[in-house]
Amino acid sequence: MKDIKGYIFDLDGTIYLGNQLIKDADLVIKSLQNARKHILFLTNKTIESRQKYVEKLSNFNIHVTLDNILNPTVTLTNYLKVNHPQSKLYVIGEQIIKDEIINEGFQMAIKPEETDIVIISWDRGFHYDHLNFAYQAVKNGAMTIATNPDRTCPVEFGEIPDCAGMIGALEGVTGKKIDIQIGKPSILTVEAAINILNLPPGQCIMIGDRLETDIKMGLDAGMKTALVLSGVTKTDDVLTSEWQPDYVFSSVKGILFNKVV
Repeated sequence: MKDIKGYIFDLDGTIYLGNQLIKDADLVIKSLQNARKHILFLTNKTIESRQKYVEKLSNFNIHVTLDNILNPTVTLTNYLKVNHPQSKLYVIGEQIIKDEIINEGFQMAIKPEETDIVIISWDRGFHYDHLNFAYQAVKNGAMTIATNPDRTCPVEFGEIPDCAGMIGALEGVTGKKIDIQIGKPSILTVEAAINILNLPPGQCIMIGDRLETDIKMGLDAGMKTALVLSGVTKTDDVLTSEWQPDYVFSSVKGILFNKVV
């Protein structure tokens, strides 16, 4: 890994599980910082602000700034500014993503028939009224954008349902696939990450616990990839996966010692 200059880390299942730091993850990041490597934390989650991630990492003795954090909300708002700046939006998601979108100057739709775009994100308060509004908007011609395709989110005690549940509900009733997906493994996220790091993909490595998002994105982009088994993916999953990582580590600590499973 000596030629690697940019390290892109997933968070949930890679650096921590819920409120528990994965052993020695802080030492890994500190070592890379001391070696003057470029570091980016790339999450598919939209239920916390980037500032909250900075604070959470700080509590784990990992000290970074907002510039080291990329989440789908940033990529989404940048995409909307370029491609749909005047659109009225309906957001299935928690208050933080709604606030961040509004703060970027976008207008929220009041009625389904005036909705230009339905945004689908992880929403732990998701209910029938959300689904019906989105369904009626799509029937009236609204396009759909999902922030991430994750089926579950790893936590200390296992996994909990993630954004795929909201996506599945809307796709199920409309009979239509989501038009655009923003988060990993989308090319939109790849481009955003590369722009932040200002490095060619060949000098970067993507480290994460999901084959279908983290590893797929890295492979598609031409990066090196490292799968960690501290999150949702198990050894048997790797054997049958179409996305084969360059490295498989039991945890992120393997980055330091190149200790492959």
